[in-house]
Amino acid sequence: MAIVVLRHEREKSLLRRHPWIFSGAIDHIEGSPASGETVAVHAAAGTPLGWGAYSPQSQITVRMWSFDPSAEINPAFIQRQLELAFTARRALGQRTDLDAYRLVNAESDGLPGLIVDRYGDYLAAMFLTAGAERWKPEIVAALGALAHSGQWPTGPARGIFERSDVDVRAKEGLPRTVGPLAGETPPESVIVNEYGCRFAVEIARGHKTGFYLDQRDNRALLADYAAGADVLNGFAYSGGFAVWALRGGAQRVTNVDTSASALRLASRNAELNGHDPAKVENIAGDVFQVLRGFRDARRQFDLIVLDPPKFAESRAQVERATRGYKDINLLACKLLRPGGHLFTF
Repeated sequence: MAIVVLRHEREKSLLRRHPWIFSGAIDHIEGSPASGETVAVHAAAGTPLGWGAYSPQSQITVRMWSFDPSAEINPAFIQRQLELAFTARRALGQRTDLDAYRLVNAESDGLPGLIVDRYGDYLAAMFLTAGAERWKPEIVAALGALAHSGQWPTGPARGIFERSDVDVRAKEGLPRTVGPLAGETPPESVIVNEYGCRFAVEIARGHKTGFYLDQRDNRALLADYAAGADVLNGFAYSGGFAVWALRGGAQRVTNVDTSASALRLASRNAELNGHDPAKVENIAGDVFQVLRGFRDARRQFDLIVLDPPKFAESRAQVERATRGYKDINLLACKLLRPGGHLFTF
């Protein structure tokens, strides 16, 4: 077993249970671990600190599996971590008005680099790091077993589909990978229930794993502010906020997104929920340019939603990104009627 030895006093973050070890914190490595291999982590004085996954191509060279030096990182460990994650979401799975949510949340569940989302009868998984990739066969086997046992909140899953087609994989030295992992391949779109709203999710080709699950409660909150409102939904994607605005009684929603195909899905989602198509306007174009056009035309809205993609992929892009966030929010403020609301993310 290879050993990663940290520099003097660089173990402090690990003692606070931070799961990442950056390359600059490492003094030396005893042995020649392969990418994704489990390594022991020691302080400079030789004190064992736990076990992590080694990733030589990433600036985050080690991601911790366990802070217990006596732990064993094996299939049984993977199984236990997944069981804990499933158990933590049991309350979500027992709801009759919700069947789309995150089952496994990477480091937060002690499974670095692993994302598993539930969409109805299907699971969508992302393996983002060398460690998660190394244990993929065991993870898929454990997911399959859990999805057909009492640990699965609301019944067995019909299939597990991989969506490891994100840029972060390149930083780990991994290729993009998409395709079925177990069971049935999901259909082109899966209809899911979010607190009574219905959405068509394209697991195989949508953003991330198909839908922005992290905005679920914000979408529901928006409805409380939407009654009678003229709503602008910037970076609309498949219209999640638009559906909830209409559910809250919005008079009109304008979706703006660069993707015409995403806007077609937004129209479908509005129709799935019985909303009048005449209340929805879709504009395919650059959101910055469209909002500038609205400003020049003196068009105003009662409620504006901005949920842009990340503008910074690295530290070198932070300054440009902050200008972008400032500009888009300033434009939105200029488009708000007095007393209006801006939901910005």
